[in-house]
Amino acid sequence: MPRTSAKTSAKTNDRQDPIQLLTPLGEAVSDARLPFDPADADLPALYRDMVLTRRLDTEAIALQRQGELGLWPSLFGQEAAQIGAARALLPSDMVFPTYREHGVAWCRGLDPASLLGLFRGTTLGGWDPRDVNFNLYTLVIGAQTLHAVGYAMGIVRDPVGPAVSAASTAVASAVPASAVPAAPAVLAFLGDGALSEGETNEAFIWATTQSLPVVFFCQNNQWAISAPYSVQSTVPVAQRAAGFGLPGIRVDGNDVLACLAATRKALHTARTGGGPTLIEAFTYRRNAHTTADDASRYRETAEEKEWAAKDPLARLHAHLVSTGAADSAYFAEIEAEAQTFAEGLRARCRALPEPDPSLPFEHTYAEMTPELSRQLAEHRAHLASLQEIPDLGGERA
Repeated sequence: MPRTSAKTSAKTNDRQDPIQLLTPLGEAVSDARLPFDPADADLPALYRDMVLTRRLDTEAIALQRQGELGLWPSLFGQEAAQIGAARALLPSDMVFPTYREHGVAWCRGLDPASLLGLFRGTTLGGWDPRDVNFNLYTLVIGAQTLHAVGYAMGIVRDPVGPAVSAASTAVASAVPASAVPAAPAVLAFLGDGALSEGETNEAFIWATTQSLPVVFFCQNNQWAISAPYSVQSTVPVAQRAAGFGLPGIRVDGNDVLACLAATRKALHTARTGGGPTLIEAFTYRRNAHTTADDASRYRETAEEKEWAAKDPLARLHAHLVSTGAADSAYFAEIEAEAQTFAEGLRARCRALPEPDPSLPFEHTYAEMTPELSRQLAEHRAHLASLQEIPDLGGERA
């Protein structure tokens, strides 16, 4: 997206109040549009997820500033959206992320160092999507929505993969084992900027007309780099779903309970043949788009302060304290764990091995083609010739 010439508000026509189950002050409330019992969620565990995810983000930014990473896309402020959505998944479900879903990766059990390797340039992706049912980060805006639809088509037309027992999936989703179907679902993440991409619109159409088991989870952080959401649409994201014929639901993206409840419901609908859903998590990107961006050039300080007061971690912390669900010892334990985690992450990042020059050729296709084999041989010969250049002692020919 091009930069705007002046600072612009991200606000647009708010005709549909986001569903909220946990207020910014930490008070649990109900909403008839999305019935949910907080007892169905492990709130202290959700808090731990958000704290450690934020610490991962903080350490990655520091590593980038120290020259250890080439770039880093921060999720600061979007922890509740990601953790809430991710904890609604079953082990058999498949996830298609963008490049900012560090919290979802954490919940899926992905090694955090794998994320750093991608932005350090030591890997081409860093993990096998089949290991934890979490696909590679997608840097092309909106492309992952079509990938998700294609995978969902495969689920319907050619069911494959290991069976997951009803008992294990029930534990993961906190619902009775008898209510858990065997069929997996797909969860595709996207940002508000992806809504202006043709791939996303095509994905919505295919998912709806084919009634596919896919849920689109849009983190509307209100800024596509410097372009505010208001230049893309005059209505909320969830309201746009009706134009494609799929249900849309809008939740407070800083409310981990609302995000969990909405995603759990939508995934259940997908698994049981009800088709796709578009979830809008109305949140805010508190840091710049990436470490290469300067958000102060296009955002107002007042807007940033407004959203700082809606911090997702602070509201859950307040709720845990007020209800007695966690005490000071628990919070101290989490902080100590976060510190240990950060120290280990820094060391592991710096210890990531240098990539082999052959990797881009060897991992382009499942099997090396004759043409790639020829190119690889030329590439290796070229690298070998560079090693044969004599040291000129700093003198130029």
